[in-house]
Formats: sequence, structure tokens, C-alpha cells
Amino acid sequence: MEMKAFLPAVITASSICAATAKSEPVDIAHFKHLFEGDPSTLEHRAAHIKKNWQDSYAPMLIESLRFSRNNERSKIYNSILSEKTGLSKRSDISDYWQWAWSKPYQPHPKYDDFKAFLYQRIDPRFEAYFDKSPKSNIRLDEIRWGGVLRDGIPPLKNPKTLKAEQADYLDDKDIVFGVHFNGRSRAYPKRILAWHEMVKDTVGGKSINGVYCTLCGSMIVYDTKHKGKHYELGTSGFLYRSNKLMYDHKTESMWSTIEGKPVVGPLVGKGIQLKPLTVVTTTWGEWKRRHPGTTVLSLDTGHHRDYGEGVAYRSYFATDRLMFQVPDQLKDKRLKNKASVLALRFGPKPNDKVAFSPKFLRKNPVYNHQHGGTKVVILTDSSGASRVYQSDGINFSTWDQNHVALDNQGQKWTLTEDGLTSSAGKKLSRFPSHNAFWFGWVSAYPETQLVQ
Repeated sequence: MEMKAFLPAVITASSICAATAKSEPVDIAHFKHLFEGDPSTLEHRAAHIKKNWQDSYAPMLIESLRFSRNNERSKIYNSILSEKTGLSKRSDISDYWQWAWSKPYQPHPKYDDFKAFLYQRIDPRFEAYFDKSPKSNIRLDEIRWGGVLRDGIPPLKNPKTLKAEQADYLDDKDIVFGVHFNGRSRAYPKRILAWHEMVKDTVGGKSINGVYCTLCGSMIVYDTKHKGKHYELGTSGFLYRSNKLMYDHKTESMWSTIEGKPVVGPLVGKGIQLKPLTVVTTTWGEWKRRHPGTTVLSLDTGHHRDYGEGVAYRSYFATDRLMFQVPDQLKDKRLKNKASVLALRFGPKPNDKVAFSPKFLRKNPVYNHQHGGTKVVILTDSSGASRVYQSDGINFSTWDQNHVALDNQGQKWTLTEDGLTSSAGKKLSRFPSHNAFWFGWVSAYPETQLVQ
């Protein structure tokens, strides 16, 4: 990563030592100069920051430490942080972050300006996310750079597809994400999306955005329109609680992948939230058996990648360790970090979220569930794929894990990707759900219920 030269403002050593009211935050210029200003003033600036310390300074110093290429500056960051946090000088950045996140969020009034200053040195386009004091409904200190430039993980747009019989690169056991709209089916292999994390496509006439967050194990499909307006989204390069943040091309607001709404920037607070659509995580063999007319992504993506099954992020998936930490207070040890759960959102309140462990659903392939006034039935097939349907209070008893389910009255219902249809013609609609790693879901929704 190449840092741009910084032209320091005219700040003299005497101004550094000028009296400053203890209650007033240290001017943001001191932190900028500490990062790449005149080396002869570093000790003076560090002393000024220590003398007027506020906990809100820690995130700026931690981020500076991450990107510092100068040993002298790194030692100064460590010296300030270890003294003010009480942690050892041998502490790593994760320890410092955990300390900062344990504190109430009271950021420096120019923290957004500092982030714009710092990250535009990595990619000039990053500046737009943080400059001009953007609105935000998440903690800016939990927004971490993921190590790539904007759209450095290239999304797939209107990708080439193959008929099922042409996809000889896939094995039946390979994982795919299946969608079905207006009579058309399409499969997105995990082995391809792990390299691209986003697919912009049209299936059955419906414009969709499929977002696969490899770090948090979730594939969510959204309608690209809200109240008739299309939002063109891309990969921002940043993460929030190890969850991918998107951005929209027009306003450069950052969007939450897991919520489908703007969280930083001009669109925050405007009531915009994309509608989640149905998707199922299953095997290629099971998907094409159910949908012999399906299409599937071609390996001809226009990019050179090793699309072998399990190649991308192999080491990450092999352990339960996280690549980017989340606050310790949000960790929940009822399940392992990367245990997969089926995630459902019943409403806007924090406790309207429910997660189901696959082990539980395998033991209960027909599971009737109620949350508030919403009643659903979860049907899990022999491959472990789960689909959720509105039940309207009808209790289901059995199903053949193929196409037919029976309710408690013995009435037969036929399962499709769109819904359940009774022999009498009544239809129950599909309820959106998706798979996710436990840590990613519970850190986004700490009050989620867990059924295991």
C-alpha cells in the first residue's frame, strides 16, 4: 500500500504546547501530524495528547498504528496506548480495539475527518465515505478496512450462465445458492462467489443483488429496487463487525450487507431498506434434481481465479478463528463462531431475530414456529437445505423431504420454491431466510433468539 505525501499545516512547536482547556479535545491536526508530519515534533505532539487524554483518541491511534511504516512513530503510538489503556506494550492491535470498544461511544468530533484523511491514502475513493461529517447509525470505530480497494473484490454483473448439463466443472456435493423467480431457476456456486462476494443479475425478469459475505458465511439476495428506485451497489472495501459493507454508486453511502440498508452517509435516516428475497443453500446435486431446467454460473467470469471447490478462504474456513475481531461483549459461546445457523427476521425490533441450528433442523425436518403474530413452518430436506414458509396457523406434521408435506388434518401440500400449495388450491408464501455464521449473526443482533 503506497501512502501519499502529506503537506503539513503551519503548526509550530510553541502552538503544540499552548494551553488547552482540559475539557476540549485535542485538535485533529495533532493526530494527522503524528501520522506523517515533521519528525522533530513527534515527542511534543505525543506529550500534548497524553496530557489532554480522552478515551476517544484511542481509535485514531490504533488505526495509525496499523498503517504506520515508521518504527519511531509506531513506538510512540504503542507508548501512548499502553499508558492510557493499561495494556502491555506488547499488546497487539486486537487488544487495543477490544479496549476501545468496551468504552461508551463518544468519538472525537473530527474522528470522521481523520478516517477520511487516513484511508484516502490507501484509495482516494475511500475519502467520500467519511468526509463532510456523514450521518451514521453505527460506530465508526468498528468500521475496519478489509484489505482491498473499492470493488477490489470484483462483483459479477450479468454473468454468463450454463445449462445444468453443461456445468461439468461442478460435483454434486458442491455448495450452491439457489434462487427461483417467475418460473426461472439459477444456481450460484459458492466456489465462484467466494472470489466475488456480489452478483448483480436478472432472473425471471427480476433484478437482484446477491451478496455473499465470506467472512460471516451469509448469502443474502436483495431486490435492487426500493419504492421503484434502483440502487447500484458495490463492494466498499470496509467491514463492520466482520460483515461486508456495500456502497451505492450515486451517493457513496455505505450499506449494511446483513440489513440491506444505508448505515453511513447521505442516505441514512431516509427509510431505505432493500427487500430480502428467497434463497436456499444446498448442494448442486440436490438443486439440479429439483430444477433440471436450472441455469448456473459459467467459469467464464472475465476474471482469472482458481474456482476449485474450497480454494478461496481455505485457511479461514479451516478454523474457528476470526480474521477481523468483533467486540468481546458481543461474542456468544452457545455455538462456535463459524457454526452455521438458519437466520430469520420477523420484524424491526432487536428480539425479532431468530437463529436455528442445522443440527436441530435435521432432527426436526418439519418444524412449526411462531414469533409474535407470525407463524411459519421450516422444512429441511435430506441435504440439510431448509426452506421457510408462512403457515397462517396451519400445523404441519410430516413431509417426504421432496415435494409433498402433510398438515395435521391430513391435507396434502406441494412444495415449490415460491410456496406451499394445498390440494384445495390454498397457497402459503415463502418466507425469506438465509444461512450465516453464528458469530456474524449474533454480533449484528445480540438479542437474537437461538433454537438449538
